[in-house]
Amino acid sequence: MLKNILHTPMHPQKRPLNTFFIRTYGCQMNELDSEIMVGQLEKRGLKRIDDEDQADLLIFNTCSIRDLAERKVMGKLGQLGRSTTRRSIIGVTGCMAMAKKESLFRKLPHIDFVIGTNNIGDLSNVLDEVVESGRKTIRTDDQFEENLDYLAAKREDPVKAYVSIIRGCDKFCTYCVVPYTRGQEVSRDPQSIVDECRGLVDKGYKEITLLGQNVNSYGKDKPEWNCLFHDLLYKLDKIPGLERIRFMTSHPVDITLQLMEAIRDLPSLCEFVHFPMQAGSNRILKKMHRIYTIEQYLEKVALLRQTVPNVVLGTDIIVGFPTETEEEFQMTYDHFKAIRYSVAFLFAYSARKGTPAFRWKDDIAEEVKHERLQRLLSLYQEICTEERQEMLGKEVEVLVEKRNKDEGQFKGRTRCWKNVLFSGDDRMIGTLQRVKIHGYNHQTLLGEIQNSKFKMQN
Repeated sequence: MLKNILHTPMHPQKRPLNTFFIRTYGCQMNELDSEIMVGQLEKRGLKRIDDEDQADLLIFNTCSIRDLAERKVMGKLGQLGRSTTRRSIIGVTGCMAMAKKESLFRKLPHIDFVIGTNNIGDLSNVLDEVVESGRKTIRTDDQFEENLDYLAAKREDPVKAYVSIIRGCDKFCTYCVVPYTRGQEVSRDPQSIVDECRGLVDKGYKEITLLGQNVNSYGKDKPEWNCLFHDLLYKLDKIPGLERIRFMTSHPVDITLQLMEAIRDLPSLCEFVHFPMQAGSNRILKKMHRIYTIEQYLEKVALLRQTVPNVVLGTDIIVGFPTETEEEFQMTYDHFKAIRYSVAFLFAYSARKGTPAFRWKDDIAEEVKHERLQRLLSLYQEICTEERQEMLGKEVEVLVEKRNKDEGQFKGRTRCWKNVLFSGDDRMIGTLQRVKIHGYNHQTLLGEIQNSKFKMQN
């Protein structure tokens, strides 16, 4: 595939590349992409530092899903352009790079390269070209080719790891830029996924989160593999020492009975499903191009809870979508209240350039959007508080992740995504512990380790 390369003069006399600084915006896939880029840079002999003012190379791995995220990046990059002493090489990667492409050079003439989501494997070659030729360079292929060296990723967390299984999205929701910034769905070979996960477990990792814009579509683009998402999960569950498997994000249309049965039957698979509803009105769902009705959605929720009685659900909701009426918002509110989501990402609609919805009049006043969002947030907090109260006195399994800021306090998560704080010591990090819940502080549960060999040795 031909690369999209732009050659324009760049300021001369760049200093050698010895150190780099990288900042990541947005989703878990962006975090994984940054880990892969860090691995490439360290393989070149560069050292990562936390002081951007001293770095020879600055990379901003960006997000375009929300207008606020994009404005933050543009503000930061604009600030760098006003520096009169900076001599760093500056690169923009990620979704904003795909969405804006060459226009970034016009808006930000001080940046040196742009790499899209489908080209992060080209980072080293791009740096060679920038340094050697003194020219700006862009790589923004529309289609992803599965050629990344995932094993070279420099993981930031010693206990939990992200593993990419599918990139891109074919659903084309009218509000979403992902199909345009990530391209069509491309599944990754199942054996390479199994090999990566086995290697991570050998290094001591206990929990793996499988990533994709729509993980449930895994394998549909490669029927010759005869390996759909639930088949992959059965393969991964056989890896000795892999304690927990999570996955995100899901599209309700592709959540199958076979997946539900896998959640029920596989010991490593956590009983948490991110099950985005987005809206409770059929008219709004159709306008969003979500390709399901609210009745179909509720049927799947009921089937999932029947199949996995202890399952916990998460969701995404957009309020104030163009033409949404008060009655239609109330439908969303009522369904949220009935389903009782334990995890929710709630947003007021903001138009994204390049999406079909951008052409429509954003006719819901900002104060109305804000008021609806606050009502839904209040309901969510009420449900979460009731859930935390119900957990008082119960024992839960917690994967100990790291030491908290408070001395002697450690942080971990339950299988169903709840944060827990408790006393312990560093030997517990990376172990599964039984924790009895005795309180909570805001959204964090407070507990005490039960019958731990580490506790008994203290």
